[in-house]
Amino acid sequence: MCKRKYMGMSFFLLTAIFCAAQQPQPIPPKEAGMIRLKVQEAAKNSITIESDFIQEKEMSVLSEKIVSKGKFYFKKEKKLRWEYTTPFPYLIIINEDQMLVKDDNSENRMNIQSNKVLREINNVILGAVQGTLLDDQKRFNTSFADARTWYSAKLTPKSSKLAESIREIVLYFNKNDYSVERLVMREASGDYTRIEFKDRKLNKPISDEKFLIP
Repeated sequence: MCKRKYMGMSFFLLTAIFCAAQQPQPIPPKEAGMIRLKVQEAAKNSITIESDFIQEKEMSVLSEKIVSKGKFYFKKEKKLRWEYTTPFPYLIIINEDQMLVKDDNSENRMNIQSNKVLREINNVILGAVQGTLLDDQKRFNTSFADARTWYSAKLTPKSSKLAESIREIVLYFNKNDYSVERLVMREASGDYTRIEFKDRKLNKPISDEKFLIP
């Protein structure tokens, strides 16, 4: 009986130690500055990104999370393609200042610069995907943390205007190449979007045709 009790206590102790090791730990300013430089360098050298992605969205008006999958393409400077394949086809293309949103039933074209809200969202998305959002110290407070396989950066808006729509953005960086492998955006309403990038390919040729808006 005592032996079993000891084994049980040992198991829970080891589990607690393991879980504690996984908890992200705050990073002091000096080390955070070094990580910021590494991320900046990685973003500078990332000309193209091709990746699978899984998106999880939780909304207060829905009882269940929405899980979507697809392909993601990025090409400097301002070219993005989100190609949703599951649970239904959906396409978003951003090419410089132009945006196309397409599904089975409709196509919508927009000029990003003519819409302040859309422009703000686009800047945040581009910055989050590349990691360059860390450079925006005028609009965001940033705190870094360290876990076993990644660094994270939590960005909270400084302006009350931006805070009306975004509560926080958390970026997760791979420790090997400092690229963004996951991002979480929490809205002021409590809704959140989580995107995880899988099988990322950096600096592989991507045709400009992927970003054409007819």
